[in-house]
Amino acid sequence: MAFLQMNLMSQSLMRSVPVNVILPADKLVFPGMPQREEKPYKTLYLLHGVFDNHTAWVNGTNIQRWAEEDDLAVVMPAGDNMFYVDQEAAHNYYGEFVGKELVELTRKMFPLSDKREDTYIAGLSMGGYGALRNGLKYHETFGCIAGLSVAFIIDDIDKRTNDTPFFIESRSYAESVFGDLSQVAQSDKNPKWIAKNLAEAKAELPKIYIACGLDDSLLSRNQELQRDLKELGYDVTYEEAAGAHEWDFWNRHIKRVLEWLPLEGGQAGINGGNVGI
Repeated sequence: MAFLQMNLMSQSLMRSVPVNVILPADKLVFPGMPQREEKPYKTLYLLHGVFDNHTAWVNGTNIQRWAEEDDLAVVMPAGDNMFYVDQEAAHNYYGEFVGKELVELTRKMFPLSDKREDTYIAGLSMGGYGALRNGLKYHETFGCIAGLSVAFIIDDIDKRTNDTPFFIESRSYAESVFGDLSQVAQSDKNPKWIAKNLAEAKAELPKIYIACGLDDSLLSRNQELQRDLKELGYDVTYEEAAGAHEWDFWNRHIKRVLEWLPLEGGQAGINGGNVGI
């Protein structure tokens, strides 16, 4: 299993951005087992949550082993604490980077499929928000979207104050990310707004998977989110299970995401945990 650590110069962000890539191009199989057909890889763009970076998914889950088994390429960029939305004034086009530029660059660099039905975006918490926002905005690129414990925090974001000891809950922080808070609900920084417009335009809609833990403080927001998307006509798979806002839950459910995605399935490659004895 090839695991690549690199930095990409981004025009959308005007700086070098760390990105990790899982690419099963070096996968070995036991003698007599069928070799994978030579063709571009299906690809999952996987976004981290707040306070984390491009290393989070590999450190916190078994995504590397499961991606190898499923012959899936996984691209994991750094997204700072900015919810993967565009911030025009600072030229921080995080959404444009993950939804468009990163896809174009990695397709140039690696043998990745350019088909919509082979291209997916997912994330946890803040990354779940980013996956929904950008998967919907760039719906012509992504055929499937998955959000775990989606941090859908904008329904009442314009009511925030700075009377809080935790900066991420403050009005100032929200304004630094989303801009004028009174305008967020009716803008492309709101996944529900994008979803409604796509449905009304009768666009080809991505399939969506959402999961949240029963002890997660975001549970009610995820329940409402999936209901609203279903009412708009989206094909939504929604799951609740034991767990909180924690890696144990996300590790279990990223496996569920891979089972839900239209992957071909495969076999484990030869490695230290699969030596044929």
